[in-house]
Amino acid sequence: MERPQHYRFHQGQKTLPFSDAEYEARLGKLRAQMAEMGVDACVLTSMHNVAYYSGFLYCSFGRPYAQVVTPTETVTFSAGIDAAQPWRRGYGDNITYTDWQRNNYWRAIQSVTGSGKVIGFEGDHISFAQLGLLDEFLSPSAKKDIAPTTMKLRMHKSAAEIELIRAGAATADVGGYAIKDAIKAGVREVDVAMAGRDAMELEIARRFPDSEIRDTWVWFQSGINTDGAHNPVTTRVLERGDILSLNTFPMISGYYTALERTLFVEEVDAASLKIWEANVAAHELGISLLKPGATCAEVTHKINDFFAEHDLLQYRSFGYGHSFGVLSHYYGREAGLELREDIDTVLEPGMVISMEPMLTIPEGQPGAGGYREHDILVITEDGNENITGYPYGPEFNVVG
Repeated sequence: MERPQHYRFHQGQKTLPFSDAEYEARLGKLRAQMAEMGVDACVLTSMHNVAYYSGFLYCSFGRPYAQVVTPTETVTFSAGIDAAQPWRRGYGDNITYTDWQRNNYWRAIQSVTGSGKVIGFEGDHISFAQLGLLDEFLSPSAKKDIAPTTMKLRMHKSAAEIELIRAGAATADVGGYAIKDAIKAGVREVDVAMAGRDAMELEIARRFPDSEIRDTWVWFQSGINTDGAHNPVTTRVLERGDILSLNTFPMISGYYTALERTLFVEEVDAASLKIWEANVAAHELGISLLKPGATCAEVTHKINDFFAEHDLLQYRSFGYGHSFGVLSHYYGREAGLELREDIDTVLEPGMVISMEPMLTIPEGQPGAGGYREHDILVITEDGNENITGYPYGPEFNVVG
């Protein structure tokens, strides 16, 4: 039996997160940059770029995936194990590569790019081994790293993206309220987390009945587990007076949104309350600073100054916010739009960014634990719009 190196398997109806016009607009901006850089074809390999330019969010499981964009074509490349799902969930053409011969993935890509062309690649994603295979199979006349360009393009959100992000923020609020209702002394972190996740998945299914339901999660932390923002859920049992971190993360078609709040079980001691209120004040200051013309570094330094005045700056452990869009805890991140000292990006209307100051007080000190508030802000022509609705601060979040 003669088995093909690659083929097209298309069945069912295409169902995409956005309109064809939205994808054409994104591809048009990329193609304009390609023409300016002299790139004949882009070989996009990351989950975030393939999802951004096609709508298809792949599941790698150890296999490589890609999207090739040329001046006239856009084609995703997927493994046979996925059958026609990548075509149904992706804008443009799709080619399936087979496992029968090693490197059929690159043979399939070469069938679209041709040989001897100037190839754009993602330098921050493609592995050294795969870059060698790109050279071997595509024989490029030159290679250019397209990753910084695509990141900058993704940082500016379209109206359609902002609408989806807004729905995600509202869904995160739903998870937050479900978590608050589940909190009481004697329950485990994992039980509270499941209540929030289930509520958000039901809300996504209600709002987006044609979407794929995947990847939504909760990090709910208590006591010492609050010291890090990304600490996984455990089976620790909540106790009266515990500090808590509520973190809800609905995922809608590859788009991440978040709600993060400090809470206490039943009561909060005086030392903890003082630190909590200082972090809330820093949060409110930070929100007031997010406006067009401000740079990420300027915002960061002003919040640093506030914490330094309160002798708390030494307890800050990471930046004060980041961009939102196609990202998750295992792909994406628009690193050019983060509130850090070393980022000079100027805020512009249409950007979406969080404000999320966090202080970690070490165990053994008064007020020990991690304090974090997190809202999502859309930068507007004259300021920002806060699209997070769940309340922050002691008045609402001493619960149980």
